[in-house]
Amino acid sequence: MSIIELIIMAIGVSMDAFAVAICIGLSIEKIEFRKLATVGLYFGAFQAGMPLIGFTVANFFANYIETYDHWSAFILLGFLGGKMIIGSIKNKDEVCEEIELTAINMLPLSLATSIDALIVGVSLALLKVRIIPAISLIGGTTFTFSMLGVILGSTFGLRFRSKAEIAGGSILILIGLKILLEHTLLSSI
Repeated sequence: MSIIELIIMAIGVSMDAFAVAICIGLSIEKIEFRKLATVGLYFGAFQAGMPLIGFTVANFFANYIETYDHWSAFILLGFLGGKMIIGSIKNKDEVCEEIELTAINMLPLSLATSIDALIVGVSLALLKVRIIPAISLIGGTTFTFSMLGVILGSTFGLRFRSKAEIAGGSILILIGLKILLEHTLLSSI
């Protein structure tokens, strides 16, 4: 997987956190760096940690599924991307609740937005990607997009939330399709 593909995947995975950060931005009266950093750190840390867990677990089973790794990556990323798109369409008009930036609120939100990153970690293991640079990029991208989401939510409201989730889901589906096509086309040559 090239660095460009990894950057695009990091952006796609960060879109759930970005969408929730927009909602958080709606509930913040005054934007302060401390609040931006809090949201960014929670979401960035979880988005970096979950792929590491998925990667570690998948490496235990890599020998058993190596023959089908490209199909597994395609199915996992396609499922995840489809889920993001469907969820954004279903919840298009959903209004965000006021969110306090306490650990009791941020931990469940961070976990909920990073479950998909666990699946991405499995895909990264199947593709034999170097995990430390990958999770650093995913965590840093999510940190940045989360802070940006709070600012955009505070400024523009719900307009970007649905579009962000659709874009993220589409990116993941396209990466899965690219992996499948590369493997099947290369193996047929």
